Amino acid sequence: MDKEILLKELNYKAIRSSGAGGQNVNKVSSKVVLNFDLENSNGLTENEKTYLKEKLASKLTQEFILILNCDEDRSQIKNKSIVTKRFIGILEKGLTKPKIRMATKATKASKERRLKSKKTTALLKQNRKKPDL
Repeated sequence: MDKEILLKELNYKAIRSSGAGGQNVNKVSSKVVLNFDLENSNGLTENEKTYLKEKLASKLTQEFILILNCDEDRSQIKNKSIVTKRFIGILEKGLTKPKIRMATKATKASKERRLKSKKTTALLKQNRKKPDL
């Protein structure tokens, strides 16, 4: 993954944001929409592309385009930096491969400790009962 190439491939679009802001909302386009074409990217290898298509399947469109929005701030520049950081985080998280879990068995001593504790609690409960006469 080459971040510099990926950042050059991003398409930003500024649109008017909804929500609070008074007259500023009607005049300024502060909401930023980021588009990234995963299929035609030069910053990713073919293996990374296929892996990301599987991992980010719910976030991609039919044409494998990732669309992210940000309207958290009233400033367009801040929204652009926020959405860019979010994009890089999503890609890094998508490319991390989970550790392979190794199956382990319980040791003989741990099995014995478990059975011993079960016997002591069973004995405690047995002693709470009224004796049969």
